[in-house]
Amino acid sequence: MFTGIIETTGRIEQISEEGSNLVAWISSAITGELKPDQSLAHDGVCLTVEEIEGEKYRISAVAETLEKTCLGSWKQGNLVNLERAMKLGSRLDGHLVQGHVDTTATCILRENKNGSWLYRFSFPSTFADLIIEKGSVCVNGISLTAFDIADDSFSVAIIPYTFEHTGIKLVEPGMKVNIEFDMVGKYIVRNLSLHR
Repeated sequence: MFTGIIETTGRIEQISEEGSNLVAWISSAITGELKPDQSLAHDGVCLTVEEIEGEKYRISAVAETLEKTCLGSWKQGNLVNLERAMKLGSRLDGHLVQGHVDTTATCILRENKNGSWLYRFSFPSTFADLIIEKGSVCVNGISLTAFDIADDSFSVAIIPYTFEHTGIKLVEPGMKVNIEFDMVGKYIVRNLSLHR
C-alpha cells in the first residue's frame, strides 16, 4: 500500500525484453536502502525489487502490467517517480494507493499558471463513475486532487514542489500517464453494482 507522495525519482539505466516481460535496471538515491522482494511503486505501478547491484536495482513488468500501464513506453534515460510502501502507523499524507493501475490517460493540456501548473487528462469514459469532483486520483503515482470532471477527462493543479520533485514536469500534451482511481470509490461502485 502506498500514499501517492513521491519519495524520489529513479533513472532507467538499462531496459530489455525477456520473453513477454519488460526488464529494467534503475538507479536511484534510495537504492542502498532497498532489498530484494521489496515492493516499490514506479510511476504508480507496484513492482518487486528483484536484484540490487551497487546503485542500480532490477525490476520486471509482466504482460498484464504492460497492457494496463504505460510502462511499455519506457526508454533508457527516462525518469520515473518512486515511492516505497507505507509503514503501518505513519501519517497518510496522500491517499490510499495500491499501485494497481486502472488505466492510462493522455495529457491534453499543460498550462503554466504563473506559480502552478494546470494539467488536463483524457481517459476512457468506461471509468467515469470512479472519479469525483475534488476527489483523489493517482497520476503516475502522484496523489492529486481532480477537478473540472467530465465523463472522459479531468484536471489537476500542480504546486511548484511537486513539479520540481517528480517526473510530472516531463509530461507534455500527447503523452500517456498511469491512472489509479480512488480505492474507496471503487469498492462503493462495485458494491452498488452488486445490489441493483
